[in-house]
Amino acid sequence: MIFARIGAVLYFVWGLLHIVAAYKVYALGQTLEQGMVQGRVFQDAWNLLFFALFGMVVSVAYNWNNSKVGYWMNLVVVSAGDIGFIVTILLPGYLPLFPGAMGPLLWLLAVFFSTVAIMREKSQQT
Repeated sequence: MIFARIGAVLYFVWGLLHIVAAYKVYALGQTLEQGMVQGRVFQDAWNLLFFALFGMVVSVAYNWNNSKVGYWMNLVVVSAGDIGFIVTILLPGYLPLFPGAMGPLLWLLAVFFSTVAIMREKSQQT
């Protein structure tokens, strides 16, 4: 159960980091001229906020107790968010590796610990 809880805490911290990122993207949007570009940046901030809240709620409600449903929910949704970030922001070099890689590092660690927890539970049941 300790691995599930470590994974849950990492997903929760990932969410906190993304709430901060959402605020920073929103603040960036406020500096732009009103129009479609500003609206899209605001939408990105909104999406970041809800990726973060989703990951945090699932981590507390499901991952903490090593739920298979929660495992898959956060694996799919958080992975989709961070893979998109890696491909569109980190790889092109729009953000330096530090602090840019902190989110993906938390994500990978959360996936690792959550996977170990699910696999250990499965092996104990057989």
